[in-house]
Amino acid sequence: MMAMRWDSAIVIGGGIAGLLAARILSEFYSKVVIVEKDAFSDQPELRPGTPQAFHPHRITGRGKAVINRFFPDYEKDLEAHGAPSSLNKTVHQHNQYGTMVAQYPRNDIKFSRPVLEFVIRQRVRNIINVQFLQKHDVVHLLSSADHQTITGILGRNRVTNEEKEIHADLVIDTSGRSSKLPKWLKELGYEVPAPDRMTAVIGYSTRRYKLPSHLLHLAEKWDAIVIAGHPSTGTFHCVFSFIENKVAETLLYRPDGIYPPTEPEAYAKEIARLPSPLITEIISKLEPMTNPRSYRVPGLFRQHFEQMAHWPEGLLVIGDAFCNFDPIFGQGMTVSAMEAEVLHSLLREQQTDPKPLFEQNVLQKIQDVIAPAWWLNCTADLQWEDVEYEGSQPLKGIEFGQKYMDLYLKHATEEQNWKLYGMYWAVNTLSVPPKAILNPQMVSTVLTSSPEGRLWLDELLAEYKKPLEELLDDILPSFSGEVFQPIS
Repeated sequence: MMAMRWDSAIVIGGGIAGLLAARILSEFYSKVVIVEKDAFSDQPELRPGTPQAFHPHRITGRGKAVINRFFPDYEKDLEAHGAPSSLNKTVHQHNQYGTMVAQYPRNDIKFSRPVLEFVIRQRVRNIINVQFLQKHDVVHLLSSADHQTITGILGRNRVTNEEKEIHADLVIDTSGRSSKLPKWLKELGYEVPAPDRMTAVIGYSTRRYKLPSHLLHLAEKWDAIVIAGHPSTGTFHCVFSFIENKVAETLLYRPDGIYPPTEPEAYAKEIARLPSPLITEIISKLEPMTNPRSYRVPGLFRQHFEQMAHWPEGLLVIGDAFCNFDPIFGQGMTVSAMEAEVLHSLLREQQTDPKPLFEQNVLQKIQDVIAPAWWLNCTADLQWEDVEYEGSQPLKGIEFGQKYMDLYLKHATEEQNWKLYGMYWAVNTLSVPPKAILNPQMVSTVLTSSPEGRLWLDELLAEYKKPLEELLDDILPSFSGEVFQPIS
C-alpha cells in the first residue's frame, strides 16, 4: 500500500457511528466531511433517517467509557437537557425464574436517542476540520481506473438533484442497515461474500407518558422495570424506564414475528398479561403523551468483508453497515464505539509505522469486535420459534450456550446471587468476555448446583470423553481477548 496522504476523509452517514468515526478521523486528516441524507435540526428531534429513534436506547458501560474518552463528560451535556441519572434508583428485573431487585450502583445517564445524537453532534460540530454535507445521498463510490483504490463519492443533493464528485483519501461507510456498500463493491468488480443472516422478525411498540405533578417522585424512585419475555411464557418482553424531562416510556418486544399492538387499548392489555403487574400498576396512573409507535426489523445480518480476496484501498466500514444486532440487547451503539476505538488505534499505528493491507487489518479487527456480540444475539434469539439462521459456517456452541445461559440465569436468580447475576449482564453488555461465565470453574459451579445440570454435565463428559476444559474448547467459539481490553 502506498503511504497515506492524510489530506481528507469522507464519512457516509451522520448517526452515532458516523459521528464517532468523524471524531476519530479529525485527528488524522486535515478535512473530514460527513455526508448525511437528512437535515439536522438545531434542537434534539426525531429525523427520518433514524426510524428507531423514538424507541428506547442505551449505551452499556463499555460503550460509555469509549464515548467519554473521545467526548469527555458528554453525560453532563445530556443532563443539561434534562436527562436523569440512574444512581441509587431501583432496578426491578423479572424473568421466568423469579425477580431481582436492587439499587442501581452507577451514575449512568438515561436519554432518548435524539438527545444523545444531538449532544454528540454538537461536540463534532465544534471540531474545526469537520464539515457536514446535509440532504445528500451517495450515488456511488469513485475509484481509480483499475478500481483498486477508492478516491471519493458521487453525491446528489436531495433537494436540487444536482450531483457532484467529492474526492478523499479515505471513505468510511457508516450508513447503517440500509448501506449500499455490497452493491457498490460488486459494481466495481469485487466478489462480496454472502452475509450471515438471522431471520428474527423483530417487532417493537413504544409509548411515552407524562408524570402528573403529584407523581414526580416516581422518577426519583425508579430506574427501570424489566419483565422478560421468553418462548416458554408466550408473553412479550416489556421495559419501563424514564428519559429526559420526567418522561416515562414503555416498550413491548418480540423477535418471532408476533408484533406487539399499536392500538392503545390492546397495548395496555398486553402489558396487563405480563407475569408481573408492576408496570400496569404504574402506567395506569400516568398521562399518555403518544399512542404506541411501532418499529419493525425484518432480520439481522453480519457481513464478512474481511474474507474478501481483494479489498480496495481507501475504504472502510463500521457500525450497522458491517453487522447489526437485535436492538433489545442495547449493543449496537456500544459495538460502534468499540469499532471506533479500534480504528483510532490502528490509524495511530499506521501514521507512525505504515504497513501494507491497512484496510484489511482494520476490517479483521472490527470483525473481532463483532463476533462475541453476534454470537450472544444468536444464542438468545434462536430460542424463539420461527427465528432461523443462515450462514456460510454453522454457529458454534449455540445449543450449549442456550442451555447453559438458561441454567446460569436460573441459578443466579433462585440464589439471589447478585455477583453472578451482574456477571451475566456484564457479558451480555460486552463489558467482559463470554469466558467470564463460560469457563470450566463457572460451568462446573452452575451445572452442579441442580439435578438437571448435574445430569447434563455427566452426559457431556461421557460423550466427549475429555476434561471439562478441553470439552469447552471443542464446543465453544473462541473470541479475541483484545476486544475486551480498553485501548489506551
